[in-house]
Amino acid sequence: MKSNLLVASHAFAVFVALTCPPSPAQGARDQAVEVELHSEPAPPTGATGPDWLLDGADYGAGLWFHSPDPTAPAGSLAAAGARSLDNGLVRRTWLAGDSGACVELQNLTTGETLLRAVQPEARLLLDGEEVRLGGLVGQPNRAFLLDEWLEDGTLAADPGAWVVKRTADDRIEERAPRTPWKRVRHHAPDVVWPPQGAYYAVTFVPPAGTAAAERFRGVEVTVHYELYDGLPLFSKWLTLDNAGERAIELDRVTVEELSIVEGSNWVETRGSLRQPAPAGLHVETDYAFGGFVPENAMRQTVHWRPEPEFTSQVNYRLETPCRLVVEPTYGPDVILQPGGSFESMRAFELLMDSTDRERRGLARRRMLRTIAPWVTENPLMLHVVSTDPDTVRTAIDQAADCGFELVSLSFGSGLNMEDTSAANHAKFRQLASYAADRGVALGGYSLLASRRIQPDSDNAINKETGEPGGSTFGFAPALASDWGQAYFAALRAFFEETGFLQFTHDGSYPGDTDAAARPPLQRGFDDSQWVQWNVIRDFYHFLRERGVYLRVPDYYYLSGANECGMGYREVNWSLPRAQQVIHTRQNIYDGTWTKTPSMGWMFVPLTQYHGGGAAATIEPLDQHRDHYERMLQSNLALGVQAVYRGFRLFDTEATRAVVKRNVDWYKAHRDILESDVVHGRRADGRGLDWMLHVNPALDECGMLVVFNPLDHEVTKTLRVPLYYTGLDRMAMVRSADGPLPLELAYVQDFDIEISSAASTQDPIVEWGWPIARDYTLDLPVTVPAGGMAWYSFSKP
Repeated sequence: MKSNLLVASHAFAVFVALTCPPSPAQGARDQAVEVELHSEPAPPTGATGPDWLLDGADYGAGLWFHSPDPTAPAGSLAAAGARSLDNGLVRRTWLAGDSGACVELQNLTTGETLLRAVQPEARLLLDGEEVRLGGLVGQPNRAFLLDEWLEDGTLAADPGAWVVKRTADDRIEERAPRTPWKRVRHHAPDVVWPPQGAYYAVTFVPPAGTAAAERFRGVEVTVHYELYDGLPLFSKWLTLDNAGERAIELDRVTVEELSIVEGSNWVETRGSLRQPAPAGLHVETDYAFGGFVPENAMRQTVHWRPEPEFTSQVNYRLETPCRLVVEPTYGPDVILQPGGSFESMRAFELLMDSTDRERRGLARRRMLRTIAPWVTENPLMLHVVSTDPDTVRTAIDQAADCGFELVSLSFGSGLNMEDTSAANHAKFRQLASYAADRGVALGGYSLLASRRIQPDSDNAINKETGEPGGSTFGFAPALASDWGQAYFAALRAFFEETGFLQFTHDGSYPGDTDAAARPPLQRGFDDSQWVQWNVIRDFYHFLRERGVYLRVPDYYYLSGANECGMGYREVNWSLPRAQQVIHTRQNIYDGTWTKTPSMGWMFVPLTQYHGGGAAATIEPLDQHRDHYERMLQSNLALGVQAVYRGFRLFDTEATRAVVKRNVDWYKAHRDILESDVVHGRRADGRGLDWMLHVNPALDECGMLVVFNPLDHEVTKTLRVPLYYTGLDRMAMVRSADGPLPLELAYVQDFDIEISSAASTQDPIVEWGWPIARDYTLDLPVTVPAGGMAWYSFSKP
């Protein structure tokens, strides 16, 4: 029925275009404007059900048991049966029996099989000895994996690998969430935590009667998997339990190793060029630091490596990056005492169903909304550069008046969370209470990395020199040092004593190694990265459990952070104001390919920042109200919160009206503005730039925001891509002036009738806009000079 509706909608649009000449006024307007085209990807060609990015309700995850094949030869792997995690979008299958080998990783939307060869389910280095968990040997060609090799005995269980002892399964939502999340503020209305889906675990032990069984008596390694409802996403991690009588050393751990179908056929590599990794799989881990984007933050855990034993690959030197290895670069080098346990970082594996940049970005952002839903919190926040109580109280009063939800004592304010004195706690507890009474939360700032502390021995020690220095930001405090432990104890006490509900943690732990032994936490270089990451992760979990909104200029979303920088050059905020506006929208356009709007903050220098003088700042606010409004709109209309940094939000009633008008509009459309985005035209100062917010789960399922950087009004027809709004045949369109009329009316039962908008009182007939077969709508827009216009789309 849906396809018939689409055909009918398209037929209507074509009929109108061919048979209905425009009115004289309409014809003149069409001749005066240009239609801006925007291509929109169709759903994946292999899709047989609803597009999961529009509606994932039909794709519930489950564990499926495949009975042994009675026709398979006795003793063959196929005769043992198999188990699969499957949600209708993706499937991962393991053989039953001792090997527990993964023999299938399939994207069911595209029909693609990603796995071309079998690897162990995980690898460990225990007491210096390599341990392989499961797997198969004997594959004659690693370019593809044939069922017949499983059936005829070509492949056999790895005789040197640990074997399956038991399996378990459950629903994810019945298990304890990996991260606490206390919900104290507005977030996306449809998020669920913990996420729903299917859980599967396989426990491996050394084969009975072997030297390993005696050496590692009482040691078990469990491989955990989750598959989530409604999206093509797996996660995987390991736990190791030592129920033996002696301590063991876990030197290394490989959480995942997959032989993936190669992403290119480069025969050779010349110069500094690097071959592309396979595009069908995007991988992230919660062991992430040292970057604004996952490509940097995952460099120490997600590795695409060559597979030399894959001798039939095209690359002459056998260097195609087609073996996914998820493991820490260093360590963890953990000592497990008898009765001790270890849990690895978690890998998240998203199977991609398209090469289109927009769809891939939407998939990645949906993944983060699912496995880190706190990123959908998006409070309006004023950053105050003072701790003077009168100044702070004034800022709180103005925030409450204008609808801002947080006031943060910014860098340069004089706040010192490391001061554990009763007087310091009392001062800020009183201010936090004053804010809470007015419906505003109070927060603040602390710097961790990029500072040199005393004594020098409490800084991270360079392995090569034996001295401090040479870290990511030059010098770095060692988190396992006496200073580091005192620092985190002081911060925990500050939040417990004051009731602050926001934290900006500047220079978070960027992944520095530390060559010093720091008992009892750290043994030396090899375990230093693992130990320090656990310190920072545990602190962020503490804040997440208290409902603290956490801004971190690093990729800590999967460890509890709400927000990272959208991505901007700080000194650009010292450029002239008009240039800052263009940079704002450029940075947001670029940052939201991988971040949702709520995941990245921007900047609005109410007072001077990095120089620039009067030409760069907004103060005095009343003198620059037009620019102030452009900056408010450039952020809020794109669903992004900025660091509004200064002493106040307004200085006159006219300025107050500007702030309040824009905040009120934002809150009236908050759910759609904080939803995902489709990229339209990037700002360049030469013409209209625009983006489209989309969320098919909302009644207001789309919001087009259009900006005009020019000094004159512009009218243009934009071809708006509405596929990801979920609208497929008709759209109700509204703007700041109310519903937009359409002279060509849509009538029931797909009949076509030409009528004037003024001749009917039926709002559906008057204001329904037909959507073309390619899910686009040609919309005339008019944007004032230097201004913004918005157009809301909803279901008829």
